[in-house]
Amino acid sequence: MEKNKEVKISFWASHVTAIVSVTLVLLLAGIIALVWGGAVSETRRLREQVELNVILGDSVSQPRSMEIANEIRRKPYAMNVTLVSSDAALQKWVAETGEDLKALYGVNPLSPEIRFSLRSDYCSSQNVATIVHNLRRLPDVESVDAPDGAMVERMNSNLQGFTGILAAIAGAMMLISFVLINNTVQLTIHSRRFTIHTMKLVGATNGFISRPVVMNNMLCGLVSGCFASLLLAAALYAAPYAGFGNILSVYDWRLLLAIAGGLLVLGVVLCSLSAWIATVRYLRKDYDELFK
Repeated sequence: MEKNKEVKISFWASHVTAIVSVTLVLLLAGIIALVWGGAVSETRRLREQVELNVILGDSVSQPRSMEIANEIRRKPYAMNVTLVSSDAALQKWVAETGEDLKALYGVNPLSPEIRFSLRSDYCSSQNVATIVHNLRRLPDVESVDAPDGAMVERMNSNLQGFTGILAAIAGAMMLISFVLINNTVQLTIHSRRFTIHTMKLVGATNGFISRPVVMNNMLCGLVSGCFASLLLAAALYAAPYAGFGNILSVYDWRLLLAIAGGLLVLGVVLCSLSAWIATVRYLRKDYDELFK
């Protein structure tokens, strides 16, 4: 039991620096992933703000209006479909303007309307034009109000430019993260280069030598990924108390789980890969080259 305890302490003592360093790098990667996920969610939300308004004829009955609304609701591009009857439209008009059109004209001049938002995948000027064209061909549809195609294209262009910049930053930071983790792991293995060479001299195979080194660093990456995920979760939980607002409400829990899992996988893969590369490099060196 005492021997096992000593080995355990030796492992943590020899890897504590690497674990701390890799944890910080993975934490940075997690922050980048959060920013990227938030940007994607906000882009989708902004695109889904594009709203179309289908105006029906004055003589269209309530059952027919509901039938048209259900038909639109079944379309793959429609979301948040709302049927506004002529009476409801009149009540809203009176509430907003204080003017009773029915008392003024003797009849309700407002027509029933169907309002819906576009799903983000269909938010383009070409798709909007096609959807408007098809809706106008429906029976009992008088007109369709839609945003200007140029405005939709400008919005898409701005959002694509923003996400492109974030993608470039994320790519650069991931490259930096790999370099930092690779250097950290190589420094850890550098201190064991003479042990590796001695094992090679006594006839140990390359696989026998590299396997425990890779496994230890794989465990190091797993522990670092766990620590990074916990620190990220703690930061998100503490954000409202620090005056940053409820950041957790912006993200879907599935995205947060995916980021946490990604940090674990990233830590394990990068640490084990760096350990294998460094071990192979030292296995190929002669004794005199180990002093360089």
